[in-house]
Formats: sequence, C-alpha cells, structure tokens
Amino acid sequence: MIRNASRLAATSVALFMLASPVFAQQAPQPSATHLAAATEVATSSGLTGAFDAMTDPLLNQLQQMNVTRPEIRQDLEQVVALIRPEVEQKKKEMVDATAKTLASRLSETELKEIATFYKSSVGQKWVQLQPGILDAIVRDMSIWTQKTSEFIMARAREEMGKRGHQLN
Repeated sequence: MIRNASRLAATSVALFMLASPVFAQQAPQPSATHLAAATEVATSSGLTGAFDAMTDPLLNQLQQMNVTRPEIRQDLEQVVALIRPEVEQKKKEMVDATAKTLASRLSETELKEIATFYKSSVGQKWVQLQPGILDAIVRDMSIWTQKTSEFIMARAREEMGKRGHQLN
C-alpha cells in the first residue's frame, strides 16, 4: 500500500509538472499525427498507468462496501459494471490531456524518437522497473529530507551560537 502511495505521489507530481498552466506555452494546435505520437509516448512510457492506479482502487473501494452492507452487494456489482465504461472514458480524457501536454512541449519528431526508445527492450525494461525505482527514490528522499533538515538546524544553531544567539 505504501509502495502504491509512493508511486502515485511521485507520478502525480510528475503529471502536475507536465500539466501545470505555469509551465504551459502558447503554441498552435498539434496535428493529428503529432497527437498520435504524443499518445504513444504517454501510453508506452507508463505515464498513463497512474490513471489506472487512481481509478481502479476507487472502484474496488466502492465494491468493498458490500462487506459492511451485504444486502447491497448485487446492486453495487451492477453499478460498478455500469460505470466502469464511464470511468474508462474519464481515463481516456486524461490520456488525451497528457498527450496534448506532451505535444505542446516536444516536436512530433522528438516524440517519435522517445516512442522508439520505449518500444525498445531497454525502454520496456525502464517502464517495468520505474515504479520500483520511484518508490525507492521517494523513500530515500524522505530519509534525506529528514537528515538534511536536522543538519541545517544543527548548523544554523551552531553558527547563531557563535554570534551570541540561541535558536530553539
């Protein structure tokens, strides 16, 4: 669960950086082939896997309500089956938004080169290993942040002490 949360957090930050209007540039609308290349990168890179990581647990959580209310189990299963295609459409909307963001920052040629990388054996290996790598980075960053915070405060106290001030 922590691993999924770490992966989701790291992916969400990356997606926020990509989608943030602060980073957006005014550019002409990309062509259909440019968007197709961007969509290919979004899906082959594993970026869009974050959308599954967000929606699937929500649907599963909805289905788990039958544990506490068994009398609604059958209705819940039918409702989940009914709304699943709508959720898939919502994910497609996010894939499209991701593709537009990628297309606004990278040329069609660049996107095709990136897609070629992700189709390669090393690119596929990267996609497979990336969630675990991100989990490790998030874990290491948490430890590093704590240690760095302690270091900064200790050094600040030491230097302020030399100047006759005491920091709590």
